[in-house]
Amino acid sequence: MIVVRSLLFNLLFYLVTAVMLVATLPIFFFLSQENAMRVVRVWSATCVWLYRWVAATSLEVRGTENIPQGAALVASKHQSSFETFALIPLLRNPTIVMKRVIRWFPIFGPYTIKTGMIHVDRDGKTAALRALSERAREEIAKGRQIIIFPEGTRRPPGAPPAYQTGIALLYRTLNVPVVPVAGIAGGYWPSRIFLRYPGTIVMECLPPVPPGL
Repeated sequence: MIVVRSLLFNLLFYLVTAVMLVATLPIFFFLSQENAMRVVRVWSATCVWLYRWVAATSLEVRGTENIPQGAALVASKHQSSFETFALIPLLRNPTIVMKRVIRWFPIFGPYTIKTGMIHVDRDGKTAALRALSERAREEIAKGRQIIIFPEGTRRPPGAPPAYQTGIALLYRTLNVPVVPVAGIAGGYWPSRIFLRYPGTIVMECLPPVPPGL
């Protein structure tokens, strides 16, 4: 049953993504950035709904009262692809720090540019960090919440922390609170495995770390 549910969910996940990309293409680039993000929020919420009803995996979010309404950093654990879309419906106007190569993906890449996602060159070192800081300042000035995965890439459950310098740089330069987000998605949506295990994914938004510490 897990195999069947997993196959069906994966099929529907990519089908829904492709349909929404193509269906909104005629109007997407004429929308304001805020309205374009509304489209992304609908897609994200739909994927969470599919995960629950097809793969029998629900989402429990704790600590939503800790999420600021204004500009903030949201520093999340990254165990699977699940966090990349499940966090979006929780935030008023989010953007995500993602690898630069995504800019060049057909259709999807330009969508991320239109919605103001922050692309970073993982191999760019000092220049990449400078560009990350500049782009983050632009989005923070709009009052957005920046989702960043401090370890830079997916890490399996139980792996020791491997935090990168990006989160420290942004915390130091942006002067906004940081909301740590814990999660256990990797036990249900494993990296590089097609199986989707049933159960309840818990994501907890911890109390914000104020700026300037």
